[in-house]
Amino acid sequence: MASPCVSDEYTEDQMNAIQVAHRDTKNWADRVALAMVRLLRFGMDTATGYSHNKETVKPKGDSNQAALSQKKGWFTMTERKWLVRFLFLESVAGVPGMVAASVRHLHSLRRLKRDNGWIETLLEEAYNERMHLLTFMKMAEPGRFMKFMILGAQGVFYNGFFLAYLLSPRICHRFVGHLEEEAVLTYTRAIEDIDSGKLPKWQTLEAPEIAVRYWNMPEGHRTMRDLLLYIRADEAKHREVNHTLGNLEQKTDPNPFVSECECYGSNATFAELTNIQTKIQVNLIRPKVSTALNRRDGKDKK
Repeated sequence: MASPCVSDEYTEDQMNAIQVAHRDTKNWADRVALAMVRLLRFGMDTATGYSHNKETVKPKGDSNQAALSQKKGWFTMTERKWLVRFLFLESVAGVPGMVAASVRHLHSLRRLKRDNGWIETLLEEAYNERMHLLTFMKMAEPGRFMKFMILGAQGVFYNGFFLAYLLSPRICHRFVGHLEEEAVLTYTRAIEDIDSGKLPKWQTLEAPEIAVRYWNMPEGHRTMRDLLLYIRADEAKHREVNHTLGNLEQKTDPNPFVSECECYGSNATFAELTNIQTKIQVNLIRPKVSTALNRRDGKDKK
């Protein structure tokens, strides 16, 4: 497991190969989780003024290119509007991991039993999302109204997620998995906007120093586009992890993303971990961005 002060390292091929993916709902619990994500998405879109043109961008030189690029107004996502969206998104995304970890921590203390290694991974996720937020805050300072909205959203979301996690951890992890699907979609669209020339200020904008240190960004690969590739890779990993956790038996299955020598809170052996590999959500990994999963998921490494 990587130090929490430094993110997992991704290759350029891995980051470029990540795709937008969606896990189909299979039961009523999945449908509840997806419905809640769609409701949250609607509220977030409204709060941040987000609206993305679904029309495919034409190649340069196409006769329709000029007409498409001239569309302005509410439906145009500018650099500022993207940053507002990122700030709001990451302020919410950092909540579930911390809530789930705290609930499981207290549950472990109360029952005087180990946690099967879940707490570490959940705390890592919360820290990673907070680093995303801190990175974007180096690029844009939210105004008072935005801070007020974040405060209100966090107060409602934290308490709501806490109560939901007490009732059904499985639905909560499925919810986060679908939420991360939306995050991957958002960052993919932002990257496409950079590539199509819609965000000229970000063409040569350098990533903040905090991001360079956290992701160990190499020389020559420290632009805003590179930064979004790293963050999208993190979100794809969270997507994979939470859908996998949503597939497991919440009280008995060990965390498959913790190695046998790092599973501080688990009674599980490596052999026991390999017995639950069929529950790992491998169909959403594009590419394989979790080193912990790669070590174990031999059948799907091709």
